[in-house]
Amino acid sequence: MPRSDDAGSDERRQRPRRPRREDLASPAAQAFYRRVMDTLRANGIEFLVGGAYAFTPYTGIDRSTKDFDLFVHAGEIRSVLKILDGAGFRTELTFPHWLAKVFYKKDFVDLIFNSGNGVTPVDEGWFEHAPSGEVLGLPVKLAPAEEMLWSKAFVQERERYDGADVIHIIRSRAERLDWDRIVRRFGEQWRVLLQALVIFGFVYPSERARIPARVMTTLLDRLRGELDANADAGRLCQGTMISRQQYLPDTLEWGYADGRLVPNGNMTIRQIEEWTAAIGTIR
Repeated sequence: MPRSDDAGSDERRQRPRRPRREDLASPAAQAFYRRVMDTLRANGIEFLVGGAYAFTPYTGIDRSTKDFDLFVHAGEIRSVLKILDGAGFRTELTFPHWLAKVFYKKDFVDLIFNSGNGVTPVDEGWFEHAPSGEVLGLPVKLAPAEEMLWSKAFVQERERYDGADVIHIIRSRAERLDWDRIVRRFGEQWRVLLQALVIFGFVYPSERARIPARVMTTLLDRLRGELDANADAGRLCQGTMISRQQYLPDTLEWGYADGRLVPNGNMTIRQIEEWTAAIGTIR
């Protein structure tokens, strides 16, 4: 039986609505975020706003968030914490290889200077290409879309998968992305980028041509060049770069070397152990 207009209206009213921009944080939390940014700026510390406050301008997708992400130079994190401590904030170096936090009551700011897998350190390139924006009424620099795509592409956990974020960044900005820089950012991990681009063509079949043909050709040529040969890397598992948990049997039981560990990756044994021990905790 056809539904009445009233029935259709009821269904529309019952559909979950996407969060409005003002739903992202309470007024008290927003004031705290502004205080942290003002303190850093007053002390000459460069920072970039990331997370939902950057993702929304890039993609048009609003989302609620329990925290506020600021990206700072990897080499400045201890200076940043000293400044914030001196301003009366409570801080902690949560994971010395990539993440610190600033707290105020139940709210907190994440200070990000790398990624959990050690693959995407916040270097000068993040700041050179950061666009201007406005967040919480303040003029700021945003984490570049290219670096956001790069870092999110490696988040492929069972409990958190950022692949859709990567696809939505491409959908929203394909013609404005610096594809040469993106390819350089992925470097030897270019297969992770190729995976994302292939999935983009699956998700949006009518928009496949928005990815420059030269990018796909470059990556596919690399793939073709490796079809008949294994890498000379010994028994190496790089799955730990995209999931810290799902490839633990490979490294702990099956004798594979951990792709995050130097010299293959950027992490030490202690950093890997600390990051692994934190599985299941709330970030």
